[in-house]
Amino acid sequence: MQKFLPLLTLAALGGMAQAQTPNAQTLSAQDIVNKVDAAQKAARDVSFRLSGTAAFESSNQKIDLTVKTIPAQNVARVQFAAPDALADNIMVADKNEVRQYMFLTNQITVTPTSKAANNAGIGGLDFNQLGNTSAMLSNYTVKLLSTTGAAGSRVFQLEAAPKNGGTDRTRVWITEAGWRPNRIQLLGQGGKVMADMTISAYKTNAGLTAAALKMLPKDAQIVRQ
Repeated sequence: MQKFLPLLTLAALGGMAQAQTPNAQTLSAQDIVNKVDAAQKAARDVSFRLSGTAAFESSNQKIDLTVKTIPAQNVARVQFAAPDALADNIMVADKNEVRQYMFLTNQITVTPTSKAANNAGIGGLDFNQLGNTSAMLSNYTVKLLSTTGAAGSRVFQLEAAPKNGGTDRTRVWITEAGWRPNRIQLLGQGGKVMADMTISAYKTNAGLTAAALKMLPKDAQIVRQ
């Protein structure tokens, strides 16, 4: 399955935009992406909770994880609470490598980012590019499906599709209040919902440091791939 969150990760990294959209302005999908991108660049760090259900190991399971990232440094930390198979596991990604800590074995697997990108995520969820929105969007076409609400608090439903003709689609709902997402869906072949998740506990500029995000147990065994 192809990676399905080019737009989610773009929006999830976005901080609070300073400018409000004029009431009469009609926004295109690219306009919305640009505003989210601008908000991303304004945020020193971002954290949020991602929860819902997604296809994992051939079944639909509960997903609950926390993401912390510093966009300018291309550093992201993902800590899992669910599914059970990944509970207490931690993944740290930067532009060079992905380090995955496995709680049950007390091991850290180290994989070059270029190699890990082919095997990352849950149900196609690619965590490796949380800090690289330009790269993520380069292979996707984004369109605006709908707009609801009044100016200043509108919600835009966007859809991202792979340019290579793949059948997977990502749908993300972005709120104009802060230019950030509040819900995402992955649609597989035939429009089947493969994942449905909400974003909550969204914070920006909390003083996160790269050293803290990269911290993993010192006594864990290192396995290089």
